Amino acid sequence: MLTETFVVFQRQMRILLRNPVWVVFGLTQPIIYLVLFGPLLKKVSGGGLGGDDSWRIFVPGLLMQLAIFGAGFAGFGIIQELREGVIDRQRVTPARRLSLILGRTLSNTVTIAVQGAVLIAVAIPFGLDPSWGGVAVSLACICVLAIGISAASYAMGLILKDEDAFAPFIQGVSLPLLLLSGVLLPMSLAPSWLSTASKINPLTHVVDGTRSLFRGDFGNGDVLLGAGIAIALSGLLAWWGTRVFQRQSA
Repeated sequence: MLTETFVVFQRQMRILLRNPVWVVFGLTQPIIYLVLFGPLLKKVSGGGLGGDDSWRIFVPGLLMQLAIFGAGFAGFGIIQELREGVIDRQRVTPARRLSLILGRTLSNTVTIAVQGAVLIAVAIPFGLDPSWGGVAVSLACICVLAIGISAASYAMGLILKDEDAFAPFIQGVSLPLLLLSGVLLPMSLAPSWLSTASKINPLTHVVDGTRSLFRGDFGNGDVLLGAGIAIALSGLLAWWGTRVFQRQSA
């Protein structure tokens, strides 16, 4: 299975490297938020904001934004491959269905890891001074989560089979999840009803965990909770994505 996964991964990476402009486009929105919105937070009080610590609050949220949008829109690629007959040709090969999905999700995850590293590097001149050990663990959590999200995105692409239906669906799901996870501002600043709603969102706990990691607070309970949720949610989504791929191949 490892060989099959690596073959699919290589193919996806070659496609990406032939047209790397998509990697740049994926970074555009987070960097705009970083440059044009982030500096405003230095003068906001409450929720841990204010001063240089605001960057340790804001940048982890942007990493989550990268994961959600970068992995969430991965299904566009499989819709095109479905239309071109690539998926049908792969289905008749002896390759395991899990390998066909996993190779694709790993290529998306590598892309998000590179984008995340670039985003952090851009944030440093603005005043980001994180715990670098925490940064490494945060990127690992985000990448684990991205595997599951991209697998689910591929599954929805196979189900919907049309970009015009896929785009509004992903946008309609991802935007509320992002806002409720407090990617722009901590949910501690929210009114009680909104704060309660955010606690139902599993992504909130992942964001809180990465913020603690950026501060170097490894003993904070949010770290273990966020990492556990990232692993569990990713595993569940990856399982579902593989099941959908298998059913579509039947």
